[in-house]
Amino acid sequence: MAAHRRNNPLEAVLEYLIFNSRWLLVPLYLGLVGVIVVIGVVFFRELMAEAVSAMTGTADHAVLLVLDLIDLTLAANLVIIVTFSGYENFVSKIDTGDSPDRPSWMGKVDFSGLKIRVIASIVAISAIALLKSFMELAEQGDGAQAHPVDNIRLGWMVGIHLTFIISGVLLALMDYLAARAEALEHGQHG
Repeated sequence: MAAHRRNNPLEAVLEYLIFNSRWLLVPLYLGLVGVIVVIGVVFFRELMAEAVSAMTGTADHAVLLVLDLIDLTLAANLVIIVTFSGYENFVSKIDTGDSPDRPSWMGKVDFSGLKIRVIASIVAISAIALLKSFMELAEQGDGAQAHPVDNIRLGWMVGIHLTFIISGVLLALMDYLAARAEALEHGQHG
């Protein structure tokens, strides 16, 4: 059955413009691809700058370097998830042909799933930043020369991290309740 077209030409033009306005998001997604390049440059700059001192320094110094690099990698992963999912949810499906390298989640992450993945990534990044701060605190306890402990900053970091965790749990709970209510509604009408 063919879709019913409205007889009002103004309405048809408006709907065409509104529907195709999604393509205005493309430069933003291309900008996010640029952000991945920037993160990659920072990653390798950090690796080159700190690798020698990490190999000749303490184990804690090496772990701090690893945490920095993992933090940057998680940030890049977050950008990829937002770029792929956002483009596919709001602009157009990405045709990868029969590529075996297509991520299994691609095309399956809706807006709700995207929110959960974003908050989970933010929690992981926050946890790494917090762990780094605690490790720097432990380095100070070993008599290493470091910046003095800023208890207020550390307290804020813990508070913000807990806020991210609580936000993630609440987002997941809201999505669960919405999906359950939708399933019940379809069950009553189906």
